[in-house]
Amino acid sequence: MQPNLSYAEIEDRYTAGVYPKRGITVVRGMGAHVWDDAGREYIDCVGGHGVANLGHSNPDVVQAILDQSRTLITCPEVFHNDKRAQLLEHLARFTPPGLDHSFLCNSGTEAVEAALKFARVTTGRTGIVATMRGFHGRTLGSLSLTWEKAYREPFQPLIPGVAHVPYDNLEAAAGAIGEDTAAVVVEVVQGEGGVRPGSAEYLQGLRALCTECGALLVVDEVQTGFGRTGRMFACEHHDLVPDLMCMGKSIAGGVPMGAVSFNHTVRDAMHPGLHGSTFGGNPLACAASIAVLDYLERTGLPRQAAEKGHYFRDRLRSINARSIREVRGLGLMVGIECRTKVQPYLQALMEKGVLALPAGSTVLRFLPPLVIELEDLDRVAEAVAEVLA
Repeated sequence: MQPNLSYAEIEDRYTAGVYPKRGITVVRGMGAHVWDDAGREYIDCVGGHGVANLGHSNPDVVQAILDQSRTLITCPEVFHNDKRAQLLEHLARFTPPGLDHSFLCNSGTEAVEAALKFARVTTGRTGIVATMRGFHGRTLGSLSLTWEKAYREPFQPLIPGVAHVPYDNLEAAAGAIGEDTAAVVVEVVQGEGGVRPGSAEYLQGLRALCTECGALLVVDEVQTGFGRTGRMFACEHHDLVPDLMCMGKSIAGGVPMGAVSFNHTVRDAMHPGLHGSTFGGNPLACAASIAVLDYLERTGLPRQAAEKGHYFRDRLRSINARSIREVRGLGLMVGIECRTKVQPYLQALMEKGVLALPAGSTVLRFLPPLVIELEDLDRVAEAVAEVLA
């Protein structure tokens, strides 16, 4: 440590400079709370951008990491491994019917990249249909699916053959899906796009269109997965079974990890050497992920997320503020669409001890740990009411 410099000053001196900073230094977390280096406590409704579903420093995850770190941290997939085998079996039990095979990687964007490659290999096609306001990651392939121009334009040209159509508009999707379409990639609830849930008719209609045209339906559950929306996966709300499902964020309780699960048709197109990852499926991340799945099942946390989310949205809808246009969401994935830009509100909430996210320029987004208590949700709602008033 350099003398007379704060952690923030040191970080700003040496960091890449690609992240906007909030002005606090977070050094500790427990459950739905974090603390900065001055000892101030915050209710964390950022949750690592949806990573901390089980809360910070979840004891089960911590213990699994400690135990595995003393045994074996890394083991490439050219060898079999006990923890990897256990996790793959777990995932096959929790994912929608037929998605019995999984490729393990290190992040949600890597899961999307893998899904694109697997869809092209399986179908022999190259076209991809994605949605306006969709967000699927920052690597070149996943960025090609992401709608936000500010993310895309500095890196163009991106991969060719990607069409963006309006979200929740089945007619527009039908006009874009054709004989050249390898995959349709969609979020059940758009996160970065403003916390916008898709309708059952739209999502089931996409399933039917893909089946009819021979395209593969890819559902991006990177943010919505593992209990966030009140079910283990958001597609379960609509009995939607995709061909491939991308996962990440909370899959390993904070340890970097991603996965894409897929059906037998996709599995039959795979062969050794087709794709790979140095760290994918490492025993440490697998042990953490097993602990996450066991905890979710044992505690019924997805059901709790549904109940708490309903409670929280009701509290927010009771706020009498002209600045609120709409409150929407699913489970504990909640957005407040405002009539003005929300950046000043985010700063004001932080000053009141609440950390929240934007979703576009006019939407406040809340992704608290699913273990958050109702009392904390009350405090968040009160802070929102004070700020928006």
